[in-house]
Amino acid sequence: MFVVCLFDFADRAVFAVLAQTIKVELRLSDFQLGLLQGLAFAFLYALLGLPLARFAEHASRLKIISACTAFWSVATLWCGFAQGFIQLAVGRIGVGIGEAGFLPAANSLVGDRFPRSRRASTMGLIMLGTPAGILTGALIGGHVAEIASWRHAFFVLGVPGLVTALLVVLLLKEPARGLMDSGSTKKTPAPDFPAFLKALRAKPALMFIIAGGAMAGFGNTSISQFLAVFLARVHDMDVRETAAYYGMISATFLTIGLLVGSFGTDWLARRDARWPAWGGAIGLSMAPLIYFVAFNTQNITAATGLLILAGSFLMIFYAPTSGMIQNLLNPRMRATGIAIFAMLYTLVGSGLGPTFIGFVSDVMSAIAYNGDFAVDCPGGVARDLSDHALVSACHVATSLGIKRALMVAVCVFFVASLFYYLASRTLREDFYSPEKDDSASQGVN
Repeated sequence: MFVVCLFDFADRAVFAVLAQTIKVELRLSDFQLGLLQGLAFAFLYALLGLPLARFAEHASRLKIISACTAFWSVATLWCGFAQGFIQLAVGRIGVGIGEAGFLPAANSLVGDRFPRSRRASTMGLIMLGTPAGILTGALIGGHVAEIASWRHAFFVLGVPGLVTALLVVLLLKEPARGLMDSGSTKKTPAPDFPAFLKALRAKPALMFIIAGGAMAGFGNTSISQFLAVFLARVHDMDVRETAAYYGMISATFLTIGLLVGSFGTDWLARRDARWPAWGGAIGLSMAPLIYFVAFNTQNITAATGLLILAGSFLMIFYAPTSGMIQNLLNPRMRATGIAIFAMLYTLVGSGLGPTFIGFVSDVMSAIAYNGDFAVDCPGGVARDLSDHALVSACHVATSLGIKRALMVAVCVFFVASLFYYLASRTLREDFYSPEKDDSASQGVN
């Protein structure tokens, strides 16, 4: 599952790190980049996540993961052939469709393999595929783009995903459902969707966690999809240097945040079960303050350290969120619960976040430019590349635009922090227990 997660995020990262290069060659606006990294990816990801999760409550989760991995790998290959915005959008939609099936099924597998006290830390280990994938996608993407082209980078990363899809069905074994919670391997029918909604309404902590995670996703995805663009513009980096810094920063803070968030909150939860929610609230309240300083620091070494620190605080929320959702729900509802979380995280975060950043960046760039930005700097690139004064003016405007847009986006972390604090108030009372929840559950499919 770690390797699947690695290629999941490598295929996302390669687009993020090459976004500025693709933008210049295809003359795309920041808003179009935001759509490609946001709604084009997120819409069907969110739309199909729930049906695939409901299917995972009944069918083989490993076969679902294998099929989805193959699908998004083919879509990654397609992006390498794209000649314009529409074709790129089709490829990004395909990546979103494929990746929709991974997270719910993987969380359901973990819930049946490990007890409550180890689920967050186990998911943390699997999700270490996120920084590994981002580093892999960034370094390979940047290197291949430098020596060949950005198109070849998509080809190089798409093929190994197909191999991984085959290995999933050949090497892994499906665990029995519910063993870790009931002690029995007896097959029971999955509760229907109305029963899930009833459980959701009965658990305020679950609703606050899902809402808080979605808001955190808005800021998190905005940063991850436009950090490479920020580094390229504000710190004047070429594609290989941008890729190296983006990969190193993202991989480092994701690793620290996932490990501290998963193992740290699992350890603290032995003393008080509310620590997974408290940890998320603390991290999300600290992150924006550090990001404000990082985005306005001119020295690249200092900015790198601050971006890593801010991201580490931010990512404390992620692994405990998956663990809490599993611990709050019936074993046969966990894939659905994660899918609901992933759907909102994707729509609000991956869908609206980058799209919002791209729109605000275009607006802020136009405000910062002394003249008609749309005419003089189409797609953020000077109309006349031989006019050095115009090239410089367009560059300064787009640099200010992306910086100000990111500073606006991180303010959402304060709202997310409040939701995690509110979840902590009833978290212990809302945890799943077979005696309480199963007897209250109505309606089975």
